[in-house]
Amino acid sequence: MSAAPGSAAGSWRCGVAALAVLLVSACSVTGPRAPAPVPQPPPPPAAPPAVGSVPDAVPRVEPRSAHGNPPFYDVLGRRYYVLASADGYLERGVASWYGPTFHGGNTSSGEQYDMYAMTAAHKTLPLPCYARVTNLRNGRSVVVRVNDRGPFVANRLIDLSYSAASRLDMIRDGTTLVEVRALTPAVPDVLTRTSAQPPPALYVQAGAFADPQHAQQLLARLQAAGLGHAFIALPLQKGAPLYRVRLGPVDSVAQFDELTARLGALGIPDARLAIE
Repeated sequence: MSAAPGSAAGSWRCGVAALAVLLVSACSVTGPRAPAPVPQPPPPPAAPPAVGSVPDAVPRVEPRSAHGNPPFYDVLGRRYYVLASADGYLERGVASWYGPTFHGGNTSSGEQYDMYAMTAAHKTLPLPCYARVTNLRNGRSVVVRVNDRGPFVANRLIDLSYSAASRLDMIRDGTTLVEVRALTPAVPDVLTRTSAQPPPALYVQAGAFADPQHAQQLLARLQAAGLGHAFIALPLQKGAPLYRVRLGPVDSVAQFDELTARLGALGIPDARLAIE
């Protein structure tokens, strides 16, 4: 997974430009032409001695970046609207990570990407901002500085640096289910879950309705499509009464991807990951 550039289109995330080699030969040379030299990619950066102990990013007040913050931008035929503020942002979904291929390249904010820094890429959060990312499968949590755009892959919420992903113990699998909660500088950061707690039950939420009849209609539609493990979660005691139509529980990114793909085929594109 790559880091998007400062331009709105973020086209370099979709591929790596080919290098052209121009050979200049003297007209007096006879015989077969020498083979063209093959450009060699730079060697991957050496890992620091203790990447798992890289400290969290520390939230601080920063001006909004002059790059990477248009009102909206388009990538791969989809339009993304950049949030005016990160305050109150909380979302759950799939995290991925990006590493050596993009180390030293430019991020969308114009900064250099450092795979060993505690940073992340997000499609709509303002740049820069800070967020706590919690691995919902093992309770590990990190604080990252969001300074890049992406990931522009279906069903991915956030792209983490190598160090952040290592701290969350997701390097081998490549992805994991996470909670992303924006942090405000000078406001206490309350860690809601720890690695000592058992992982929560996770579900795919297909919709939420104030009218229970609408929830029943969606439930019947899902069951008719063969999604027999759909159900209606009753309204919470606090807040507005919402009847939430959910499927699951889900135990893996693959299961989450499968269910959201089936919902998308049914015309329900905005399914999200939800906690019990």
